[in-house]
Amino acid sequence: MTELEKIGKNLFRMFRDNECTAKQFVAKLKQLKEKLDQREDVLLESEYHQRLKAYVERLYGETCTGEDFDDGMLDDIREAEMSNLNRLQKLKNATSYKKEKHKRKAQHEDWG
Repeated sequence: MTELEKIGKNLFRMFRDNECTAKQFVAKLKQLKEKLDQREDVLLESEYHQRLKAYVERLYGETCTGEDFDDGMLDDIREAEMSNLNRLQKLKNATSYKKEKHKRKAQHEDWG
């Protein structure tokens, strides 16, 4: 799970960096994906981790499997992919806030 989150943070950093070229992006994503593939499969119960893994798989397929991914294509997808990563982060944060809310509610139930 932490490997997935590391990939998400690296992707966001690369999308945000306008100096990152398509060649650098593909090389780094391939490296991160190889590390992820070397890990044993773990049952992902949280929706955030399931969607993040699906996102990484989709992005890898769209950018790293073809020969024609270039700087122009990276620039074209940069903003949209940062938005997608932000949505995933909001999903992660929403579940943690919800849990915290329920914890506080349970603590105050005994006050009578």
